[in-house]
Amino acid sequence: MAFTALNSQPPVQPLPVRAPAAKPIEAPVVPIRHPQEIDAAFAANSDLRKRVHAAIDQDPSQSMLFRDISAFILSQTSQSPAESTTKKRKLEESNGAPNGAPDGAAAGRTAAVPVPGVGGSLTSAATRAFKTYTGVSFSIPQRKKFTLELVDQRDGGIRAIGPSGNVEFALAWTDVDQVFCLPVPEKAKKQYNFIVIPVHGDGVNPVPDELKASAPEPIVWTFEEATGKNIVEGEDPGPGPMAEAMHHCLMQAGTGKEVIFPDADEFASAIPESHRKSEKAYHVKAHRGSKEGYLFFTSVGILYGYKKPLAFFDFAAVNSIAYAAVLRNTFNLVITTQTQEIEFSMLDQENFAGINEYVQKHGLQDASMAAERRAKKLNVNPPADKGKENGAVAGAQAEEEESELQKAERELQDQEDDEEEDDDFDPGSEGESEGEGSDSDEEEGEGGYDEGNTAGVEEGESEEMEE
Repeated sequence: MAFTALNSQPPVQPLPVRAPAAKPIEAPVVPIRHPQEIDAAFAANSDLRKRVHAAIDQDPSQSMLFRDISAFILSQTSQSPAESTTKKRKLEESNGAPNGAPDGAAAGRTAAVPVPGVGGSLTSAATRAFKTYTGVSFSIPQRKKFTLELVDQRDGGIRAIGPSGNVEFALAWTDVDQVFCLPVPEKAKKQYNFIVIPVHGDGVNPVPDELKASAPEPIVWTFEEATGKNIVEGEDPGPGPMAEAMHHCLMQAGTGKEVIFPDADEFASAIPESHRKSEKAYHVKAHRGSKEGYLFFTSVGILYGYKKPLAFFDFAAVNSIAYAAVLRNTFNLVITTQTQEIEFSMLDQENFAGINEYVQKHGLQDASMAAERRAKKLNVNPPADKGKENGAVAGAQAEEEESELQKAERELQDQEDDEEEDDDFDPGSEGESEGEGSDSDEEEGEGGYDEGNTAGVEEGESEEMEE
C-alpha cells in the first residue's frame, strides 16, 4: 500500500527583500573663495563687486580672469603719497569736503568713497577707529542702521560703515560746529539723540557765496539706555561713555569742543516728562509750519529737531526773539536772523516764563545787541565750569550794557519830548509857567494853584534844575 506524502511540493522560498538604495552622500558645499584683489579693486562699488562674485560662483573658471582684471585696476590706482594728496585736495576743492568744511574749504553733502591703497584718511578702511559701535540707528542723513566709528586722530572724525564695509558718510572733527546729546521726548524707554552740527550746516544761515556749495547735513543717531539684563555691571548704561569718547576725539583733534547736554540752569520745561512724571523734561513741543518738533534751549543756542529740516540757532545768528499770537493756552515764538524770520507756533503757555527768562538771560530780545553777539562769537564752546563763570561775567556785562542802552533810550526820548515842546511853544504864553500842562491839578483848576500847596511846584522846579 502506497502512501502519498502530504507535503510533496517543495517549500515556497520567500522573495528577497530589496534593501532601499543608499542615498548618495552629498559633499558639503564649500564656498568659493574670491581673490582678495577683487574686494580691493571694487571696494568703491559694492554692487559691481557682488556681480563679479556671482559670476565666479556660477563659473569658477572665471576667477583667474577677474583676479587679473582686479590686479590691473589696483596697479592703475596705485600712486605716490604726494600725488595722492594732491589729487585728493583737488577733488575736495571741486566737489566739496565731506559733510561740512571749515576755513573756506568747500562744503559737500557726502564723504568721498575710500580709495584702495591710500591709508591715513578718514574715509579709508585702513584707518583704525578709536571706538566702534555696531547696529547704531541713524536718522540723518540716512534713516538706516550702520556701524558708528570714531577716529581719534587729528585728521579723524565720525564715520558710518555700511554692511559691505564701505564708508557711507563721514565728518571730520575739524568740520564740527557743535555736538549735542539730548533726550528723545515721549518715549517709554530712555533714549538720547546725538546731534552733530557741521560748519555751515545749522539749517539757519546760508552757505557763504565764496564756497559755492550746498549746505552739509547734520548727523543724528539714537542711543538707547540699557535696561534689565542688558546692563553691564560696572558700566554706565547711559550715553555718558559715548559722549566721553567723542569729547576725547574732539580734544585730540584740537577743536576744544565738548558734547552739550541739557542744563536745568539754562532751561527746564514746566511740564514733566510724559512717560516718567518724576523726571524733568528739557523740550518744548512746537510746530514749524505743519511739522511738529521740539525746541531745546541749551547753553550755546536753540535747537529745533529732530525731523528735517533740523535747525540750530547759535546766539550769534539771532538778531532778536519776539512773541506772537499770545493766547490763554499757547503762544508763538518768532526768531529773527540776518536773512529770515522763523516762527514756531503752538508753544504751551506753561513754558512762557521759562523761555522768557532764557531769552532775557542771553539778551536775545534786543536786536541792538546782535552785532555784539556776533563779534564775541568764539569757535569753541567753553568747558562747563569755565563756561558758567564766563556766562556769569557775560550776564553781568549784558545787564550793564542793557542799563546803559535803556539810559540812552530815555535820554533820546527826553530830547524828542523837548523838541515837541519847542514846536508847540506859543509866544503869547511866555508869562505862563514852564511846566504848564504837566500837572493834572493845574488843568482841572484852569492853570491856577492854591497858594498853600506849593510843594508840587517847588518839587517840579528842583527836578528841572537837577536835569
